[in-house]
Amino acid sequence: MAVADPAQTAVTVYFEVRVDGRDLGAFTGCDGLGCEVVIEQREEGGVNGFVHQLPGRIKYTNVKLTRPVNADTAKIAGWFASMNGTVTRTQAEIIAKNHDAVPVHTWTLTGVIPVKWQGPSLSVESPKVATETLELAHHGFLEQGA
Repeated sequence: MAVADPAQTAVTVYFEVRVDGRDLGAFTGCDGLGCEVVIEQREEGGVNGFVHQLPGRIKYTNVKLTRPVNADTAKIAGWFASMNGTVTRTQAEIIAKNHDAVPVHTWTLTGVIPVKWQGPSLSVESPKVATETLELAHHGFLEQGA
């Protein structure tokens, strides 16, 4: 059994995000990296032992990135401002890095569009860390090295 290199384990501290080469900074949370095959069920007359499970299209979940509000927050505002009111699909990279800033894995997403940016809820009555969330939709993953 091969032992994994500790520098390449899936323990991550943060995620760097780039959209078409534009650095959006580091995020502390990344949810929704996934996909599923949509299955269509068909019953066949006279066949009572099973139901046909027919594979359909692949559906990709939206990716939600979160972080405390910091100097990188302005990068998202700059990205939205650069769109000039026209949203076009683009390519993005999410790079998981460990505590030594060594990349653990990179996901390259194609057909990316921003779905939502949510700024912090601010209140003097609750001393919580101000966080922001960026949600991205995409058409799938590109192969590494492609």
